[in-house]
Amino acid sequence: MADIKGQAEANLYSLQRIFTIPESSGATLAQIDAEISTNLDGFLSERIVASEKDLTEIESAFSSPHIPDQPFYVSGYTDFILNHLVAQSVHTAAPGFIGHMTSALPYFMLPLSKIVTALNQNLVKVETSKAFTPLERQVLGMLHGLIYNADDVFYEQWMHNSNHALGAFCSGGTVANITALWAARNHLLGEQAVARQGLYGAMAEKGIKGMAILVSKRGHYSLAKAADLLGIGRDNLIAIDTDDNYRVKVDEMRIKAEELQQQGIAILGIVGLGGATETGSVDDLQALSALSKDIGCHFHVDAAWGGATLFSNKHRNRLKGIELADSVTIDAHKQFYVPMGAGMVLFKDPEQLSSIEHHAEYIIREGSKDLGSHTLEGSRPGMALLVHAGLNIIGRKGYELLIDQGMDKIHYFAGMIKWHKDFELVVEPELNILGYRYAPEWVQAGLAQASAEVAEKVNVCLDRMTQLIQKTQRSDGKTFVSRTRVDAPNYYHQVITVFRVVLANPLTSQKVLGSVLDEQQELAKHKDIQDILAEIKQHLG
Repeated sequence: MADIKGQAEANLYSLQRIFTIPESSGATLAQIDAEISTNLDGFLSERIVASEKDLTEIESAFSSPHIPDQPFYVSGYTDFILNHLVAQSVHTAAPGFIGHMTSALPYFMLPLSKIVTALNQNLVKVETSKAFTPLERQVLGMLHGLIYNADDVFYEQWMHNSNHALGAFCSGGTVANITALWAARNHLLGEQAVARQGLYGAMAEKGIKGMAILVSKRGHYSLAKAADLLGIGRDNLIAIDTDDNYRVKVDEMRIKAEELQQQGIAILGIVGLGGATETGSVDDLQALSALSKDIGCHFHVDAAWGGATLFSNKHRNRLKGIELADSVTIDAHKQFYVPMGAGMVLFKDPEQLSSIEHHAEYIIREGSKDLGSHTLEGSRPGMALLVHAGLNIIGRKGYELLIDQGMDKIHYFAGMIKWHKDFELVVEPELNILGYRYAPEWVQAGLAQASAEVAEKVNVCLDRMTQLIQKTQRSDGKTFVSRTRVDAPNYYHQVITVFRVVLANPLTSQKVLGSVLDEQQELAKHKDIQDILAEIKQHLG
C-alpha cells in the first residue's frame, strides 16, 4: 500500500511540474518556443500547402481513438505537431490565398495571443477577469462609437454600466447573429413571458400564430441556425429575391411582410446585409430601416465582413444607414486582422440586451458588471485584448489605409478580368469581393446571342469547367480562389458557378493577382478543359 501511495505521489509531482516553469527547464522551453516560431514564420513559404496529400493520408496520423496511458515529452509532441499538423495546414497568410475571408495577421498578434493564453482569464465573471472586463467594455464602446457615433455623455453613462452592456463579444458572427435575434425575440414577446410560458405560450399571449425573419436570399447560413435554435423554424426565415446587383428587393420584402402579418405571423426582424459573404453586396440599409419602422420590428445588420469599411472616409458611405440598425454584427477576425474567435454584436439601445439577461448566484449576480449575464456563451477567453491591440496599434488611420488598399486592389483585379479576353466578370465588386469565370471570348459572344435553352446547356458546361480549374488550382498549391454559385442577370438569371475572390490580405500584390489568372489560363489548356470547350462549341452551333 505504501509503494502504491508513493508512486501516486511521484506521479502527482510529475504532473505538477507541467503546470510550473522551473528554472532548470527555462532553456528547454525557450528552445521549443524558438523552434515553433521558426517553423511558423517560414511554414509553407509562398505556397498554400507544403506538399499536397490526400485527406485520408493526413487522417492516418490522427486515426487512433485511444488516449495514451503514458505522457509524451513536450519536445516529442512538438515534433509530431510540426510534422503532421503545421506542415499540412493551409497557409491562409500567403499572398496568393485570395479565396476566403482569412488573411495575414499583424506580427504583434502572436506574442499578445500568448498573454491571452498565459493569463487564462474568463470573461464570464469579474472575479475571473478583473481587468479584462473593463477592457472588453471599452472595446464594445469603441466599436459602438464606430457604428452609432453617440456623444461622450452617452458612453460615460453606458459603457461601464453594471446593469447594461453596449453589446456582446462572441466566438464569431454566427453567435453574434443568434444573439441579436434572441434579444429581438425576447423583446417582442417579453422576456418573462418566454421564460415562464415558453415560446408557444408567449406567442399565444400575444395573439400571434408565429414569427418570421425577412432577409435577402444572400443571407448568411447562420440566420437559418438562429431560426432553428430560437424556435422560429427555418421555413419562417423568408429569403427575398435580389436585384441585378445582388441587393435585396425592398419592395418585395414589404409585400411579403404585409402578407405574413395578414396571416397572423409577426415579423420578428429584418436582416440587412452589410457585405454578403458570396458577393460582397450591401443592401439598401436606409430603405430597410424605414421598412422595419413601418412594420414595427427589429432591424439587424449583418456586417460581419463589411463593418470594417466604416473606418474608410472614402468608402464608409457604402454602409449608409447602418447607424439606423437596432443591432449590428461585426467580425474582428475578418477585416480587423485578429485571430479566429472574435465576433461582436452591438446594440443601439443598451437596454435591448437586457432582454436575454441571465443570472446565477454562484457566478453572475444581479447588479454586478459580469459580462456573462448578457452573452449566449458562458466561459470565454480574453479575445478583446487582441481587438484592443489592433485598434490602438493599427489605429483608425491604419485600418482606413487597409480598407482603401483592399478596395483599390479589387477594382484593379476587376479591370484585369474585363480586359482579358478569356475571362468574364460576373459579380462586380461593391466591397472587396468579386466573382468571375473562365469563358473565352468566343464563348461569351455565343452566349450573348443564345436562347435560354442553349445558354443553360453552355452554362452547365462552364460550371464543370470552373469546378475543375478551381480544384486543380487548389491542389497545385501555388494560388487559391474559392468558388460559389450566383444567379446571372445577363443569362436569364440562371444560377452559375463562379470563382470567388476576396482581397483583404495586404501582402497580395498586383503581380500575384496576375499570376492567378495566368495559372488558370494555363490550366485551361488541359485536355479535360479542352474537351468541355469542344462540347460548348457544339451547343453554340
